[in-house]
Amino acid sequence: MKKIVVLLLVAVLGGAGVYYGPSLRHRFLVPATTTTTTTTIPFPIAPLSGVVDTTRLSITRPSLLVKVENTPDALPQWGIELADVVYEEIVNGGITRLAVVFNSQVPAKIGPVRSVRPTDTQIVWPLGGLFAFSGGARYAINSIRESPTKLITEGTPGSGMFRDPHRYAPHNLYAHGNPLFKFKALPTPPPALFQYLKKGQKVKGKSVSQVMVPFPSIYPVTWSWNKVTKSWDRTLFGKADITGTGVRESPKNLVVMEAKYVNGIGTMSSYANLQGWGFVQVFMNGKEVDGMWSRGASKADVIQYKTMTGKPLLMNPGQTWVELLDSPYRPKVTS
Repeated sequence: MKKIVVLLLVAVLGGAGVYYGPSLRHRFLVPATTTTTTTTIPFPIAPLSGVVDTTRLSITRPSLLVKVENTPDALPQWGIELADVVYEEIVNGGITRLAVVFNSQVPAKIGPVRSVRPTDTQIVWPLGGLFAFSGGARYAINSIRESPTKLITEGTPGSGMFRDPHRYAPHNLYAHGNPLFKFKALPTPPPALFQYLKKGQKVKGKSVSQVMVPFPSIYPVTWSWNKVTKSWDRTLFGKADITGTGVRESPKNLVVMEAKYVNGIGTMSSYANLQGWGFVQVFMNGKEVDGMWSRGASKADVIQYKTMTGKPLLMNPGQTWVELLDSPYRPKVTS
């Protein structure tokens, strides 16, 4: 009799369109089949390399710029192959020095770490973030203090900088990447410095096999197109540029920017003026694309790269090396 009453109750409630709640549904009806939909969250694009970041770490930290020596005494350099962007600048005496920018990857060892120069302020201003260096003259330190960066030197507690006892000063200061990234800075993540080609997008330009950038004195650097790795092999001081981990330095993009050095090449207060505009030659995929670079009146503005027809000059995802060559010098290109 009870069974008949229960069945009648279910029929009446269901027919009347009455909601009978989960308890009655559970007790008297067959559970509904549940379909689980898995939503895949896409991986972000690392802002300074344009590469898909499967770790998602690039969007959780700022940029880190480390000043690295570039003389024969500095070799081999450490950590360069893991940088997102490398700037090569002319400093006093006509030597060159590197401003190496990290975000998507963190080297265990970076260096040799050297002193700040006025051009660094022009480079780092739109990036903000962290700036690691060994020290510097008063005029250079005063210039970098104007920028919106967290300054880290050898004497900064927790910086992870150390002296290699097997090398002689001042060419023996190095840094560990992870301790440097423990410092907080804005913006996080850093702004993108370049725009990138989409997968399968072709590059239009004349074919190039080698590029020689005529920096002063013994510092001209040669880049050779590597068809296997699809990157530009770097040669410095007449030898292959091999890092401390045994890796050939070979970025995907080579950018040669025409920049006027204020106060002349080789002077103590000389710096590359990166405000205004100038010519640029971009080498990628074994080709040369000519264009213009421009920057607004503010140092915080990101430099824009355009083709000669005014379209965005798109780069390959991967490491980009920017050569700040004094105007009116131009690279020697071999087809």
